[in-house]
Amino acid sequence: MSQNDQVSRKEYKKNNNNKQPKEKRSAGKWVKRLFLTLFTLVLIAVIAGGSLFVYYAASAPEMTEDDLLGTFSSELVDKDGEVFYTLGAESRNFANPDEFPDVMIDAMTAIEDQRFDSHMGVDPIGIARAAAGYLTNRGQISGGGSTITQQLVKLSVFSTAREDQTLQRKAQEAWLAVQLERQLSKEQIMSLYLNKIHMAGNVYGVATAAEEYYGKHVSELEIHEAALFAGMAQAPNRFNPYVNPDLAERRRNVVISVMRNEGMITEEEASAAMNTPVTEGLIELTQEEQNHMVFDGYLVTVLDEVRSKTGLDPFTAGLTIETNLDMDAQQRVYDVLNSDEYVDFVNEDIQSAVSLVEAETGKVRALGGGRNQEGQLSTNRTAQAKAVGSTIKPLTTYGPAIEFLQYSTYHQIIDEEYTVDGTDWSPRNYDRQFRGQISLRDALVDSRNVPAAKVMNEDLETGQIEDFLTNVGIDPESINSADGTIFPQNAINGLITPLQLAGSYATFANGGNYTEPYTVSKVITADGQEIDLTPETNQAISDYTAYMITDVLKDVVANQTNTLGISNLPQAGKTGTTNFTEENLEQYNYPSDAVPDSWYVGYTSNYSLSVWTGFDSYADGYLTLNDGTRQLPRHIYREIMEYVSEGLDNSDWSRPSSVTEVAVEDGSDPAQLPGPNTPSSNIVTELFVTGTEPTDVSTSYGEELGAPSGLSADYDEESDELTITWDDYELETDEESVSYNLSVNGQSTSLSDTEATITEPPSGSLTITLSVSAFGNTGPESSISITIPDRIDEEEEEEPEEELEEEPEEEPEEEEEPEEDTPVTEPDPSDDEEEDEEIEEEPEDEEPAESEDEEAEEPAEDENDE
Repeated sequence: MSQNDQVSRKEYKKNNNNKQPKEKRSAGKWVKRLFLTLFTLVLIAVIAGGSLFVYYAASAPEMTEDDLLGTFSSELVDKDGEVFYTLGAESRNFANPDEFPDVMIDAMTAIEDQRFDSHMGVDPIGIARAAAGYLTNRGQISGGGSTITQQLVKLSVFSTAREDQTLQRKAQEAWLAVQLERQLSKEQIMSLYLNKIHMAGNVYGVATAAEEYYGKHVSELEIHEAALFAGMAQAPNRFNPYVNPDLAERRRNVVISVMRNEGMITEEEASAAMNTPVTEGLIELTQEEQNHMVFDGYLVTVLDEVRSKTGLDPFTAGLTIETNLDMDAQQRVYDVLNSDEYVDFVNEDIQSAVSLVEAETGKVRALGGGRNQEGQLSTNRTAQAKAVGSTIKPLTTYGPAIEFLQYSTYHQIIDEEYTVDGTDWSPRNYDRQFRGQISLRDALVDSRNVPAAKVMNEDLETGQIEDFLTNVGIDPESINSADGTIFPQNAINGLITPLQLAGSYATFANGGNYTEPYTVSKVITADGQEIDLTPETNQAISDYTAYMITDVLKDVVANQTNTLGISNLPQAGKTGTTNFTEENLEQYNYPSDAVPDSWYVGYTSNYSLSVWTGFDSYADGYLTLNDGTRQLPRHIYREIMEYVSEGLDNSDWSRPSSVTEVAVEDGSDPAQLPGPNTPSSNIVTELFVTGTEPTDVSTSYGEELGAPSGLSADYDEESDELTITWDDYELETDEESVSYNLSVNGQSTSLSDTEATITEPPSGSLTITLSVSAFGNTGPESSISITIPDRIDEEEEEEPEEELEEEPEEEPEEEEEPEEDTPVTEPDPSDDEEEDEEIEEEPEDEEPAESEDEEAEEPAEDENDE
């Protein structure tokens, strides 16, 4: 190798050795910068988070021994000031730490806080999870991470409402939990927690639950029982074994599985516990608990209302809660729903929901959350959104049409085959027929689907519908389960709770004024602070809308008096049903007339009452016409409304000055006043917003008829004939002809000529009347009188005194003997050989009989609302 080659290789190596470290140093520099940046950001976040934690912790409330023991109870009073229920501590049993069995403590730590024995009150992993939830859930903690110590702090001094689960609250919980861990032992903390947690209904603490559920001391709890209580801590009412046994059993088995996986119990013990039915060993409710079921749905609503409006926990805050409960009405609601004394439910599985609202104030007087329920704080169906069928029509269609478009109750709509523009939806009527042109009144009373769909989708704007719904207490975004917009089908169906429905119809009953339905009027805190929860009353819709809708819905009751009629009680209301799809009917093998839901919502000037009947799921059953279950809401309504209306001033609604009652010619479109010849059978009385009344007069039945002129009578004594004549009556139209109604001394005939002759009219004074008939009507009469002289018989005339020259007497011809059996006719004494002519008595030309409308059948209750 030459020297030059060696130099070249050295230079190459040198050059490459110099470049490579430079690139490595550059890459390392960027990694270092990135690490420092991230470290700085984390450090800033830690410092900021720590500073924020300190800031929040500094404002944490003080926690006392009374807070931890939670001995404050709340009293609920009814509308008369009588205490009807006490929440919380009065019936609570406290157990000492050594009385809780290991299996109970193991079950609770397994499912709620597996690091309970080792942490200092907070779980860092849980804190991080809560912080992440705060960032991804719009400033609210989505759950997870709380230790048993933190939960004890929350139950003792903070609200348990979800909206209060903020980062500040979590920081304060954590701070107080750390302080508590320094003051108490783990055993004491666990004991306080187990004595404090809610165990569904009015049961607090595991020791109390052991007695209430199993009739045993807490120290005797077995694995499956302890696991049930541990599982209930997350959502006590949801996992109540009396109310939701299937959910409770699944939750219990989750706890058992975790206990097995954590080595707390053996595989055999876990299997035996899981195979034990969750209802095994449960004792029956006491008589007191059964009495409490009378107002259980009302109680659930009260608790939710207090929490949402005050942020206070009624179970622990020591409140006096003044409610609007009418105990007599509540008892009747419970009795009607839970016995066969008033209504034959046919099927014990049929469920129902009843909401009774005072129309003027919005006070909820009674609620029925369901039938045959067990366990306090059970399912409250009055607060569950359900498909309401045609009861929605006054809210999304006809109410807005009157309110914003000032439609009259006569407004004409064509009931015909129809498809909503831009969709493939073609609504069908319950009878699969079309009635053609009908009024708004008929369309609503007969619950026709096509007219409702037309008015909502062709005449109204979406904003008008949304405003109307909002004003009467219904969120437009909630009436569909989809994207929260108004659908074409909302003309005939939508999702509304029974309590909302009663509240919205109370607006019609109260002249257009709306008050949000409420169960609690006032809350008084333990320190004497009074919190008024009475909502404001607002003019939600015009008084003309309220009155006109009410007037139409009164016809619904009038057409169904056999199921809705109550003596001396003015009332209005609307039926509603929903439908299964064809797939549903086939899947469950249900008959073609089966429906899942049936409704009736009605009101008087005092109360609004909504009733739903149906099943909690499609698989549970159906309602039909054959067994009467589709009429159940009307029977329930009548039993309750009749009872609560006794002794009240049940006045009818007064028509406001904004509404005018007008007689119009039926079938005219737009509305026209009756013409002079409009038959009475074609005149209907309808309601118009004042200032929109029709002014045009109908000419459908022709001109006004007058009395005929030129009526005269002349008697010819020689011919003994009475001749009556009159002028020709001319109509303005050539399309109609007239007939003349002639009456002589009460004997009438109808003629087309202008003259009549009567031979040998009766002697004495005769009254002659004449009128004209045309267009199915008869005009006024013209009248004259004439006197016919008495007639002298020829045989009674005297012979003349002077005799004429006597002529030879001719012998009379011999009369032929009449043939045998041929009657002999007496000669007529008059000179005329013709028979006396009399006025031929023709049938009276009666006015066209009023075509009475056929008695309207009861509108089938919104069956098959599409």
